[in-house]
Amino acid sequence: MRKTLTAMTLGAATAAVAVPALAEYPTRPIQMYVPYGPGGATDISGRALANALADIVPRSLVVSNRTGAGGATGSVAVRDADPDGYTLLFARVGSHTVNPAMNPNLPYTIDEFTFIGMYEINPVACVVNSDSGIETIEEFVDFVKETPGGATFSSAGVGTMPHFASLMVLDAFGVEDLADTVIHIPTEGDGQALTAVLQGTADIFCGSSSPALPFIESGQMTPLLVTSSERLDGFDAPTVEEVGKPELLALVGWTAIAGPAGLSDEVVEKWGAWLEEGTQNPEFNRLLTSGGSIVQYMSPEDTVQFVEDAYDVFRALVVELDLEID
Repeated sequence: MRKTLTAMTLGAATAAVAVPALAEYPTRPIQMYVPYGPGGATDISGRALANALADIVPRSLVVSNRTGAGGATGSVAVRDADPDGYTLLFARVGSHTVNPAMNPNLPYTIDEFTFIGMYEINPVACVVNSDSGIETIEEFVDFVKETPGGATFSSAGVGTMPHFASLMVLDAFGVEDLADTVIHIPTEGDGQALTAVLQGTADIFCGSSSPALPFIESGQMTPLLVTSSERLDGFDAPTVEEVGKPELLALVGWTAIAGPAGLSDEVVEKWGAWLEEGTQNPEFNRLLTSGGSIVQYMSPEDTVQFVEDAYDVFRALVVELDLEID
């Protein structure tokens, strides 16, 4: 999975021939794809970051949603783009850790991307409709066990973090035969997945805390647990350690910037500096931390190591729980 960032080498001009200098990157707007739908965790943080970088990056950042196939559609679009730094991706735990761990038939591999840097870590929150009458994770687990095949959970799509998280949580609480016991309702983003819970199409959503917070603040949803070591502001719910499931601390989301394989050192270094400065923006920090996210800049090398380690953890669980997608 680890890849070496390649350097761009420029041939020296001969003394007899004048060669015009190459324009310094960037010279035009930069397209940045969110591989999930509007209103989800990736969309929220991606647009917040673009705003924070507006006065730092010399050219405009154009953020667009490129949805489908659990993040694969947008990921492939960036994988196939020219490695010139003008088409980048908000890579996500689902698209670049969970989905690859669950689905060996993905149309891309991790080493087909250059990781520029990570900027956000997200604990997972499990939420239900406030009208459900369920107020604890134990009560929901009892409901699942008492109605095998009748309980449903929503996600941002097959192979996304919410798909994996719900199953991992239920497994940790002793729910067996997951494929037959609970029904998966895939959607095209966290926003749609939460709407499914709100409308009663799905019973529970376990995903990044940030898109769930508005529903909790409005009283429409009840949080059952969070996968952090400390309670999150705005979430009146126990941590996984409080409910005796510390192994669920491994369930965290993240967002990073990635491009096609072969990005030049110039692009990577400039983005590293921009990201490091952008993550210090007070409004950006306020927005992300208010939703339970942790703002944390990581270098390209540290990002690759983090993604690799997360993949190993999730892949082991996929094998253990027999969650591999055919």
